[in-house]
Amino acid sequence: MIRSWFGGGRKDPPLPQERGPLRCAISGVLEIDTLGLQAALASGDPAMGAPPGGNFIVSAIGTAQLDGASELTRYYDDDHRMIQVMAAPGGGEDTIIDVSLYAPWDSVVPGGASEWSRWTGPRGLIGAPTYDADGVLFTRYWGEGSDHADLVEFVETVDDGESRRQIHQRCMLYSRVVGEAEEMLLLNIERDIEYEARAQGAAIAFMVGYGLGAADIRRI
Repeated sequence: MIRSWFGGGRKDPPLPQERGPLRCAISGVLEIDTLGLQAALASGDPAMGAPPGGNFIVSAIGTAQLDGASELTRYYDDDHRMIQVMAAPGGGEDTIIDVSLYAPWDSVVPGGASEWSRWTGPRGLIGAPTYDADGVLFTRYWGEGSDHADLVEFVETVDDGESRRQIHQRCMLYSRVVGEAEEMLLLNIERDIEYEARAQGAAIAFMVGYGLGAADIRRI
């Protein structure tokens, strides 16, 4: 007791840092409302079914500076789902430009240099005007015209509360209309910069996502 009077008592640990436009910390909880999205998808055939709503427990947070006017923040959970938010650098919810929810759909591990070239080369599958995912046709969302488009590249800093990694991202976004909504297909290649020599074991991740409104996600 006397010790605590003079500031020598046990101090409470600092609260986790709230990050990004949604002001959510690692281990924090976001509540997702997908009822409107489910209604918009009802008359279509979503690739993975309509995404469920409910609680999203944040296990890692990634950030990337895209340009002087926008910053990308990604909130991840243990199921590898991702809430992606684009907003003004350092801005709050009132600066949000775009919010989307993604879930992993599939992955491919190319077997060597020639296979990687078939996927990511100058005329590769990723970056073509359309992408056929086992009979489900998507149209390229990034890059106008019928020519092949370069992949979008950026470095994302991902923090899981215990370690921080620099991830080089190469990706391309495709989309299609499903019911009254737009379904997005993100083709993503990640390379841990610290372990770049292990890139041969990298995979191409396929993630299916949908746009949400800022009001559809709240911190609880």
